[in-house]
Amino acid sequence: MLGRVKLLPHTLLRRETAEAIAIPIGALAASLLVFGAFVATQGANPLDIYYGMYRGAFGTWFSFQNTLLRAAPLMLTALCTALPARLGLIVIGGEGAVVVGGLSAASVALAAGAWRAPPAAVLAAMFLAALAAGALWIGLAGALRVYRGVSETISSLLLTYIGVALLNHLVEGPLRDPASLNKPSTAPIGAANALGNLPGLEVHWGLAYGVIACALCYVLMHHTTFGFAAAMSGGNVRAAQLAGLPVKRLVVITCMLAGACAGLAGMVEVAAVHGRANASLVSGYGYTGILVAFLARHNPLAVIPVSLLLGGIGASGGLLQRMAQLPDATVNVLQGILFLAILASETLYGRFRFVRKPELRQAAPAPSVA
Repeated sequence: MLGRVKLLPHTLLRRETAEAIAIPIGALAASLLVFGAFVATQGANPLDIYYGMYRGAFGTWFSFQNTLLRAAPLMLTALCTALPARLGLIVIGGEGAVVVGGLSAASVALAAGAWRAPPAAVLAAMFLAALAAGALWIGLAGALRVYRGVSETISSLLLTYIGVALLNHLVEGPLRDPASLNKPSTAPIGAANALGNLPGLEVHWGLAYGVIACALCYVLMHHTTFGFAAAMSGGNVRAAQLAGLPVKRLVVITCMLAGACAGLAGMVEVAAVHGRANASLVSGYGYTGILVAFLARHNPLAVIPVSLLLGGIGASGGLLQRMAQLPDATVNVLQGILFLAILASETLYGRFRFVRKPELRQAAPAPSVA
């Protein structure tokens, strides 16, 4: 006689999902409490600050659209960290991919403009150039990891500094527009080649790019054999190799996809916001995207609402400066506290009794009857 086995996978899955939602929310609540204590030391009322942040992020139609504008590049840069995390990699070089993607897009636009290409062709060329530049940039970090054993965390960060140095060299030298005096920049790409706004909104098409990219990456990583292979490689590299999976190729391809997303964010910044490449490309979206990815637990779909939240926090900085005479960088303090809280909360997963995996309990077999 077989004994009873107490195993409720569906219940366990629901409880693990609840844990994945509750812990980040708890980390956010703890961060707000610490941030409130911080602003209180500056002589401000924490409740007034929270209300001001809400108004600056979501309180009016104008502020909400500003939040959407800031959330668009965050979605793309967060994917630069979230996708490699599926394989157990920590890539923090999204800022560099944004820079080289924007620089490549601006360079291609200027070259296409010299040939008097139609605007649709120019935008398509910018799109492809940014994807290729970002893919090669982060793909290099992935290749160094699998073929030379170099930490992808260190190499992607160092590549960011190289990308920024390359941007400064080109916009202050060969690609500099003589008309840009105080702020060296490339020549403008032209209004005809700019990325327009979504219908009925003062928000550019970069938001749609971000949402579509998150949806496609979710399907790729959670509903395809490629995503399953990536998850298996991230869970146990040795087992994946024994199963015949091309682990090295999976790492490089995933890093290239991640870099392509961040490079696209650079193209959006050039084509929809700045109209040219300059030091404004180094805006910190790549670093904030790391926080978004960790807060979203590296889930591409969860990246969308988390980007809205972090975009709203960033958008509220100006209002806090006017309302409470706090520095505009005050919101960066909140982001730093939130990042530390998220890292600390990683140790809590699986520690709660109600989400621990149930043990198999088998009854003793009944004595046989002759």
